[in-house]
Amino acid sequence: MRISTLLKASVCALAVQAVAVPVMAEGGNSPWLVRLRAIDVVPDESSTLSIGGEAKVDSTIVPELDISYFWTKNVATELILATTKHNVQAIGTAIGDVDLGHSWLLPPTLLMQYHFNADGGVKPYLGAGVNYTFFYNDNPGDVTDIDYDNGFGLALQAGVDFHIKDNWYFNVDAKKLWLNTDVSINGGAVTADVDLDPWILGVGFGYRF
Repeated sequence: MRISTLLKASVCALAVQAVAVPVMAEGGNSPWLVRLRAIDVVPDESSTLSIGGEAKVDSTIVPELDISYFWTKNVATELILATTKHNVQAIGTAIGDVDLGHSWLLPPTLLMQYHFNADGGVKPYLGAGVNYTFFYNDNPGDVTDIDYDNGFGLALQAGVDFHIKDNWYFNVDAKKLWLNTDVSINGGAVTADVDLDPWILGVGFGYRF
């Protein structure tokens, strides 16, 4: 339902842009572009637990800040900053369903991008890069303690910037992250290997300085 709502909002916003905003030349000559998006982080998890069953991680909607630097009019580097809180459960284990509390994730992501149609008003782009995910402020829920390993992952991205007026842009963006963590529960009495692999779907606005 959350994904459907976000996608419907994106489609509506795009329709409004297509009708109301003429194709315009690129605003501003600065290499810096800053965007603020609302993103829906939707884990596509798979897992192996030492007591059987599987880990389930909920989705969440949060703000995201990203900062881009254009090396040329087509090539840019983007740094993405956001933090998310996720509730975690172990479902169908040998001891039943277990509430594993929640954890906060901070996955700063650095992407290299290629921007198409750089001189037009509609600018699609593709990106690829890496992220490093930090887990912090863990709440163990029904267990005594829980620990998540930090780690590197890969990221792919596709999006579109729509020039609105002057230096302002409307943005639609989708990213796929590959995130893996080894989980230790109750001092290692229970272990899990969890691939989170979230989809990150976002809409927002950007400003070219």
